[in-house]
Amino acid sequence: MFTRLEELYSTIDATVRHIAATCSSEVKCRKGCADCCHAAFDISLIEGHYILKAFRDLPRNLRRSALKNAEIALKQWDIMINDGLEISTARIRCPLLGKDDTCIIYRARPVNCRTYGVPTEIDGKGQVCGLSRFQTGKTYPTVKLNQIQQVLLDLSRDVSTEMAGRRWPVASILLADSKK
Repeated sequence: MFTRLEELYSTIDATVRHIAATCSSEVKCRKGCADCCHAAFDISLIEGHYILKAFRDLPRNLRRSALKNAEIALKQWDIMINDGLEISTARIRCPLLGKDDTCIIYRARPVNCRTYGVPTEIDGKGQVCGLSRFQTGKTYPTVKLNQIQQVLLDLSRDVSTEMAGRRWPVASILLADSKK
């Protein structure tokens, strides 16, 4: 079920490595930097299933801690949505961020996490990490997220045609699964 997703992730990771090498003075990603882990975003159905697969393999104490963090994150998400705040500027700590500021499911992290430190574009709008040194008005290699989102939608349709077009915050995926 996840072969095509893993192939997509591999291609994305190679692209991000290439951009990071090409733009080494601009990209500031490093282990322990958790800026991207506080960005609010939602994920596709296929990514949710992939995250759950990795999450279920974690030790019980890590899962319990993440679920407590998910309750907090989901409350913050709901407030943000109800207040009509802009998701792209919101700051919500990812429930999968460990105490040492590293991702507890790093290998299964979604597209947004994989592409955060390099320039991305979705719906004609460019985004960069606020800690990076990319300069406004300069042209850089950019990850086109619309194309990737379409692939994720197609992969999600293989899981469920009814729910494929929906997207969820990571916290709601974890909490919904824990109630089963």
